[in-house]
Amino acid sequence: MPAQTNPNQDPTKQPATNPSTRKSAPPHRGRWLGFGFGLAGVAMLSATAGALLAVSLSTTPLQQQKLTPEEAAVFSQGDMAKLSMKMPELTRPVNILVLGLKVLSSDLDGHPDKEQGYDVWQNSFKGLTDTMLLVRFDPQNQKLSVLSIPRDTRTYVEGRGEVKINEANYYGGPASSAKSVSGLLGGVGIDRYVTLNIQGIKSLVDALGGLTINVPKDMKYTDESQHLYIDLKAGKQKLNGEQIVHYLLYRHDNLGDIGRVQRQQLLMRAFVEQEVNVGLLSRLPKILSVIQSHIDTNLSVEELVALAGFATKTDRSSVQMLMVPGKFSDAKDYKASYWLPDQNAIETLVAEHFDFGQNTWKIENADATFLKVAIQDSTGDEAAVEDFVNTLTRAGYRNVQVYKDWPEPLDVTTFVAQDGDIKGAEAIRESVGFGDVLVESTGSLQSDVTIRLGKDWLSKKSQSGR
Repeated sequence: MPAQTNPNQDPTKQPATNPSTRKSAPPHRGRWLGFGFGLAGVAMLSATAGALLAVSLSTTPLQQQKLTPEEAAVFSQGDMAKLSMKMPELTRPVNILVLGLKVLSSDLDGHPDKEQGYDVWQNSFKGLTDTMLLVRFDPQNQKLSVLSIPRDTRTYVEGRGEVKINEANYYGGPASSAKSVSGLLGGVGIDRYVTLNIQGIKSLVDALGGLTINVPKDMKYTDESQHLYIDLKAGKQKLNGEQIVHYLLYRHDNLGDIGRVQRQQLLMRAFVEQEVNVGLLSRLPKILSVIQSHIDTNLSVEELVALAGFATKTDRSSVQMLMVPGKFSDAKDYKASYWLPDQNAIETLVAEHFDFGQNTWKIENADATFLKVAIQDSTGDEAAVEDFVNTLTRAGYRNVQVYKDWPEPLDVTTFVAQDGDIKGAEAIRESVGFGDVLVESTGSLQSDVTIRLGKDWLSKKSQSGR
């Protein structure tokens, strides 16, 4: 099954000018793809017991932008944390909107930096968002859900009409973004927001000593207007802050905006699964001050610590990464390239993972004849892949296709619940009797479940004598 492509992708197209709502000239469509682990990273650092001695648990929000009373009222005003054994703890489920953006000098004043002569990154929070995540911290069910909202998602933005959702921050800041996300999801409440710019990502990764991730292919790209030179080699490796930013800036893949979302989720998974270097403890106060200069949020330090305390105790399998379900727009129907949301699928998703609304369609006992299954091989053994497809067919799974290989060798087979249907993925795992289940949107877009075949299947085959 070939990877889907979006022939309409137009990353350079700017939002139309609206004199009645325009604040200044719209910025360029930034090439930073961003990701939402900044919130978790800052929180995890804040939560370390040793660092708390040096960090005041202030209840004052860490805001760098001033919200009007009407804008502030968009977010819940209720308490979400309390002190317990001298450590803040979450008292209820909360939804945090994370916005990531890159702002260039020409985005702010219409021309490149005068001293440098080319575009440079600005420590600003005004611009089109490249990343939008809604993160649900649920202490009642011990679950952390991350919903990626593609920046090209077509939805209603106040004062703009039906446009790409990434315009909301530029024309109305975090409050407008929250309204648009809530409306897209059928009224889901949003408690707080975090806006993070590209320098915050670089600072955070460097503070952590880098991140190990598998680069799926050689990534090479040059943009002289920004003095941006991306040159990453394929393979598993530790990347520093600048290299991680390059990994996210790279845009030449087949899935356009959705490919970027998938890379963000892979990076977040890598962040979740890696331990923080204990040597950072002595430097945490300085690290926090550096990172905070690149963050705008209506969370207080106390609330950040409470979120972190929950996140650090959350099991890997309980971290669920989702994406707004939908499809690419057709060039015949729209002038711009959009991700068109599937409202029926959204209703099911938010009911299942955000405890909102009524889940009108729910798989209690997954019907094998309806599940679309994609296989990604990481073993390099074509005969093993064929045997696995035959095993699924005998078990009643009729809609099975082999997708492109997974670039990283895996010891354990992974059943990826592509659209959040964990019951369907668990049903297949139970049928074959091995592997792990993860909720992510990093598999085939055309599947309900994507299975990444690992070495454990080779061992199982060997033991059974097949």
